[in-house]
Amino acid sequence: MRSCTELATPQLEAMPESTPAAVITQQGLGNLIEALSGQGFEVIGPQVRDGAIVYDRLTSVEQLPSGWIDDQSSGRYRLQRGSSTALFDYTVSSHSWKKFLYPDRQCVVSCERLKSGYSSDESDATDRPYAFFGVRSCDLHAIELYDRIFLQGPYVDSNYKRRRESCFIVAVNCGRASGTCFCASMNTGPRATSGYDLALTELPSSDSYHYLAEVGSLRGEELLSAIPHHPATETDLQDAEKLLATTSAHMGRSLDTRGLKETLLRNFDHPIWDRIADRCMSCANCTMVCPTCFCTTVEDTTDLSGSKAERWRRWDSCFTLDFSYIHGGSIRVSTKSRFRQWMTHKFGAWVDQFGSFGCVGCGRCITWCPVGIDITAEARNLQSSEMISPEEPSRSTYDSSNA
Repeated sequence: MRSCTELATPQLEAMPESTPAAVITQQGLGNLIEALSGQGFEVIGPQVRDGAIVYDRLTSVEQLPSGWIDDQSSGRYRLQRGSSTALFDYTVSSHSWKKFLYPDRQCVVSCERLKSGYSSDESDATDRPYAFFGVRSCDLHAIELYDRIFLQGPYVDSNYKRRRESCFIVAVNCGRASGTCFCASMNTGPRATSGYDLALTELPSSDSYHYLAEVGSLRGEELLSAIPHHPATETDLQDAEKLLATTSAHMGRSLDTRGLKETLLRNFDHPIWDRIADRCMSCANCTMVCPTCFCTTVEDTTDLSGSKAERWRRWDSCFTLDFSYIHGGSIRVSTKSRFRQWMTHKFGAWVDQFGSFGCVGCGRCITWCPVGIDITAEARNLQSSEMISPEEPSRSTYDSSNA
């Protein structure tokens, strides 16, 4: 099985062979934001709004969530003041970066009737290229999975390609884990290892914080050279390693992925699915906040005159009854079948389709489930109480090609 880090990304320039890590200050972060804006990027980064961390347009370092931490557990999210002035002490937002690369509602083609014939437009150009500021490692791996799905198959999504190739990414390594994080189990964090232009680690200093900056592309190297910085010391490097080791050791959740795909396939008819369905509301919160879910539906509209028509693509979810509708009715009419499809696809059929799990361990689905269903706990329940032993042949009727 290929890991997420093996998935190719659409880097426009070669990675530098060896660039020493550097240190920048909080003022240097402001210079970094200004430099990105000056190069024509629309900078998107974390900030506090409506009692949560959201990703929105970022114009200055003062907008970053200084001193805020998040308390996340099953079905619970609370933003609260921490004991420090750290800018990146929160973990992950309910938002993921897919809302910018793969918008929730997007016009894919518009047609207009002319006096003679028709005109059509398939462009979805954004005004400015994006620069993502503060991307966590789990979300980097989610973006890499999207790259594999939308760029490396037989059909390339041109709108995604346009947005992705022009994107600049500033990653931030995690200095703490939330109560629902399990990226260490999925080998997707807490340290960013690929897919970024610059990666920052927030380290405490005597009076504030400084940031260890690691280069991931020539674009990142050029940008770093244009802002104030100084070489990192061995102490800086050791402090970063200790911080990341501590974060990895304090994950709020864990998941044993060994043989998980086979366990799911063997237990297609396990009564655990019924118990989950008794709680699940089919609200689709888990798929909306998931950084790797990509199910969509298509809507066609016309204006009142009938001279203009548009085709819109919008996010959908395998938890909705209509999603599996074909002529004659829906294939998955029960909540049980829809939850089972989602979880079995994430940890089973996804491996067959894309060469890796479809989960990056961000924990969003656990946090934002209104009834607190925990995907890691349900996986453990299946692993510990299988209906048939692993030595017996599978009696599953599940067909991963239909996932």
